[in-house]
Amino acid sequence: MNTNKVFITDNAGALDEFKKIILETSSAIADAFKNDRAYTGPEPFDLKKEIKVQFLPQNGIGFEKTLEKVKEKILPNFVRTSSTDYMAHLHSATLLETIAAELIISTFNQSMDSWDQSPVATEIEVDTIKQLCALYGFGENSDGVFTSGGSQSNMTGIFLARDWFCKAKLNHDVKKLGLPDNYKKFRMYASEISHFSMEKSTHMLGLGYDAVVKVPVDDRQKMDIAALKELIARDKAEGNLPFCVVATVGTTDYGSIDPIEEIADICKDEGMWFHCDAAYGSGAIMSDKYRSRIAGLSKADSSTVDFHKMFMMPISCSCVLIKDAANFEPFELHADYLNREEDEEDGYTNLVGKSMQTTRRFDALKVWMSFLCRGKDGWNELIDTCIENAAYVYDSLAEREGFERTCKPELSSIVFRLYDKSLSEEENDEVNKRVRRALIHKAGVVIGQTVYNGRVHLKFTLINPLTSHQKLDDLLDLIYSLKN
Repeated sequence: MNTNKVFITDNAGALDEFKKIILETSSAIADAFKNDRAYTGPEPFDLKKEIKVQFLPQNGIGFEKTLEKVKEKILPNFVRTSSTDYMAHLHSATLLETIAAELIISTFNQSMDSWDQSPVATEIEVDTIKQLCALYGFGENSDGVFTSGGSQSNMTGIFLARDWFCKAKLNHDVKKLGLPDNYKKFRMYASEISHFSMEKSTHMLGLGYDAVVKVPVDDRQKMDIAALKELIARDKAEGNLPFCVVATVGTTDYGSIDPIEEIADICKDEGMWFHCDAAYGSGAIMSDKYRSRIAGLSKADSSTVDFHKMFMMPISCSCVLIKDAANFEPFELHADYLNREEDEEDGYTNLVGKSMQTTRRFDALKVWMSFLCRGKDGWNELIDTCIENAAYVYDSLAEREGFERTCKPELSSIVFRLYDKSLSEEENDEVNKRVRRALIHKAGVVIGQTVYNGRVHLKFTLINPLTSHQKLDDLLDLIYSLKN
């Protein structure tokens, strides 16, 4: 074994090999960006055949030949999220400084469960969380932790809501005793277009899908407050136990924002936990012009913030913030081999005590580096551009023949469809489906598809600030031209 080619160490040969591998890899990546198309690969069945390789040969082929395989089979077939032709999902391009952060994270490979595995990384995450809490208006007693994504952040908030409710309202310790006998009566409220992690969370927490009460939305795709009040009153009358309301601060399809302030007041009056799923909408905090659209987020007991959506950072990067750090207690469990109590008394912070995960990446570095690099002014411009692009498309569609719009965007998503009055609804559905696929394989353009009022619609998720108004006009022209 050539020990100079195994790890990065202080050995001169190892350092040279590291630099060589990184330079060759970055060069291959750069060469893969030959045009601005979002996708240039084959259709699904052809792609399955193209990637076939025996990836565990008897004798390794070495890095150079392995990289050649990557250049041949993988790099040309990626979706390029940095393309202005990519707007299908809340799946962003990645800021250059955060790609550099990923290199640092992977190279040093810190594990965020105990201080002795991640000394400076622990302290950076603690300080980053503190400053994020302040940014979102959480008080001195607040806290948070980085997670793998919005689903885990939402599940963390709902987990804490369940245990808080059991302890504060039922005098029952779930940590010691498991779920109380009346757990089937627990009810959590979320809009009918909330993220599917609501149901996944209640399933995994032992409450089941039936614990999630879906609240109707209005014509702006926001939670109907009158309906919420009626549903809570009905459940109480039936002997059920309302314990949590989740406000969606930026729905996946429409970017619509539930009435945060009103929901906060209801939770306060009813003695319920208030969680905000702000995985998408949390990015608006960086805009002086649009941050008022998420006003009231500071009233949440817990809130999800995703950095791999509007913040344009590499997957994975998310966190959950909570108003009262004491509510992290259900996660605390000390092990002699990991997070000894005497160490913590001496200032060695072990973050495993507030996380579902044990081994966890130093994702906070991406936030730390990008915030420092861009500053308030830089971020303000990035977020404003994305939100205003969606508003531009909405206004533009009103002037065009052959299109129908849905609700006015609050963030950076716009849902619409091609519509021909001479066709049936089913025929219009098929046109929209066909156009979306034609865009991928004929033009290299990747946009979204969803259902609104039972009918197939198209979707732009505009979280690339490089997208110009001219680009958007040209794309709408192209979509219209493909309808026949």
